[in-house]
Amino acid sequence: MNKLKSTREAFGIALLELAQEGLDIVAITADTSKSMGVNLLKNEYPERCFDCGIAEQNMLMVAAGLASTGKISFAISYSVFTSMRALEQLRTFVCYPNLNVKVIAGLGGFSAGIEGVTHMALEDLGIVRCIPNLIVASPADYYSTINITKKLAKLNKPAYIRLGRDPSPVIFDKDYPFTEGKANILLNEGEDVGIITSGIILTEVLVAAKELIKMGLKIKLIELPTLKPLDTDAVINLAKTTKKLVTIEEHNIIGGLYSAVSEVLCKYYPAQVYPIAVPDEFTESGLPYDLLKKYKLDYRNIIKKIIGISQQQ
Repeated sequence: MNKLKSTREAFGIALLELAQEGLDIVAITADTSKSMGVNLLKNEYPERCFDCGIAEQNMLMVAAGLASTGKISFAISYSVFTSMRALEQLRTFVCYPNLNVKVIAGLGGFSAGIEGVTHMALEDLGIVRCIPNLIVASPADYYSTINITKKLAKLNKPAYIRLGRDPSPVIFDKDYPFTEGKANILLNEGEDVGIITSGIILTEVLVAAKELIKMGLKIKLIELPTLKPLDTDAVINLAKTTKKLVTIEEHNIIGGLYSAVSEVLCKYYPAQVYPIAVPDEFTESGLPYDLLKKYKLDYRNIIKKIIGISQQQ
């Protein structure tokens, strides 16, 4: 995890490669072409790019209209606006008719921390996860973003892909395996603690997990690239084979990964789940990593929390 690359940059590259491969894609933005990496496509295929200005509701409607003609529409803005301001358009005019629109939701989690609460999306996954027909994905790094974007582009149904902002560590390589609804097992070291995570927070989780293994804890770690569909078999198996089960997410404790995992276990294999997440409150403004530390989601605090959880009777 030495190189730093942005998931926004990765998306822009994936978008251009999809066009070069001959897919009938279009990119619809809300004054976000430059900030979300769309200019790569715009420079080579300007006729495929449409900017709606700062009007996310219009952006979703344009994307829906183009998808209804057979295009693969990418509606591209920030998580907080695609999941909230344009929620009705996403639900009623994209997902209800099951149109082939991919919503690219940048600045997820604390990545918009310097802009404050108005721009931080810490509730978005909980909001969109309950919309029928919608795939909900949260890539963890540069290469997973490329592969997830390209795979989902070839599925004829709506998808919501949550991205970050600044460069983050590259965890995976070009062969990152992705199938919607399937977990990736990253560590399989024993039965003390099972960890489930999703998204860019994986960087902190991996560092914490490896340090915990050095301390003597036996750790299993799985990454869920999609929260919907969720890999129920992987979740149940982890609950069955570990003493303590922990979820870690850069999202409000309500509605996201912890909720999704708990829903599965309540139905199929009742087990206690220990959440490490953003508390149910409006957060402060600040640099993203400072906010991770304040809300105890950096690797050092994750280590402390998991040690405490592992010692509980």
